[in-house]
Amino acid sequence: MDFTFSKDELLFRDAVSRFLMTEAAPEMLREIWETDSGRSPEMRSKIAAQGLTALSVPEADGGMGMGDVAWALMTQELGYFAIPDSLADTAYLAAGLLCALPQGHALRDNWLPRIADGTCRIALGHPINPLVADAHLADVLLLAHPTPQGLDLHAVARDAVTVTQHRSIDASRRLGAVQWTPGPATLIAAGASGQALWDASQERGALCVAGQLIGLAQRMLNVSVDYAAQRTQFGKPIGSFQAVKHHLADVVTKIEFAKPVLYRAVYALEHGEPGLAALVSHAKLVCGEAALLAARKGIQVHGAMGYTWEVDLQMFMKRAWALDSAWGDRAYHQARLCSALLESPARPAAFAQAA
Repeated sequence: MDFTFSKDELLFRDAVSRFLMTEAAPEMLREIWETDSGRSPEMRSKIAAQGLTALSVPEADGGMGMGDVAWALMTQELGYFAIPDSLADTAYLAAGLLCALPQGHALRDNWLPRIADGTCRIALGHPINPLVADAHLADVLLLAHPTPQGLDLHAVARDAVTVTQHRSIDASRRLGAVQWTPGPATLIAAGASGQALWDASQERGALCVAGQLIGLAQRMLNVSVDYAAQRTQFGKPIGSFQAVKHHLADVVTKIEFAKPVLYRAVYALEHGEPGLAALVSHAKLVCGEAALLAARKGIQVHGAMGYTWEVDLQMFMKRAWALDSAWGDRAYHQARLCSALLESPARPAAFAQAA
């Protein structure tokens, strides 16, 4: 299997990186955090003008028709620059869910073009996430309602729900508990069809977060390397000390070993391969480990000042802490991966007997 990205995919990643480098500098992010909404309409408009909201929308609906593999690069950039916006929830997760609806479905036809041109926000409420990101700003919410037959899919207007805001350790996240009443008027897909849609969204959501965690890990590593090159002790940069080098080398190793796991899972998602759940959980776990290690080693390199508001490290560290439990915490994905491994028919006979 060839995990090499095409020239066009790498050019796409580099273009996104150059754009966000200008539009999402840390000092600009701090200003956005301190607004009431925590969001910047100007930034969202610029993102839409770059076509980034249209990536997953089919060409027939005004989009670019790109798949999950391209988003594996995009989500890393969103994490690296800690974008204070639930862009991926609308442009990737909601778009993917709507694309799975039949051609000609009213919800699909109404919202996909608006996702493509960046004129709407869509929030997703899956039971695996107790709180819904950006629910207070959404034009429509796609919500799951559990039934004996599975999770039903409902599309609910913002004025039909009550949102109670909850603070996050990450100042850029805007989370809310959503209260609503399901009914025939909001029902989009019921029973097995609704469950299938939500199952796919859950896997896509976990990989979306995994990509962001890798981006965050890389950013925290870069911030720590820069600090180690500038901070001096005993007349030398602390980066020249072997202990510091080892800390940072551990992070590099974790990141490089996590990336192919992420890409393998994303490839399986895009091509509908069997065994997807185990691959996704593996990716979520190793990407989370890389981000948490980068945060811990970054604090060790910076010292206690790494926690302070003035230092950029805390921005990416807090985002990593928050995202590590999104779309399934570590215990959930460990249990799911363990279950998949123990039930696999490919296990050696001796292992099967021991189990």
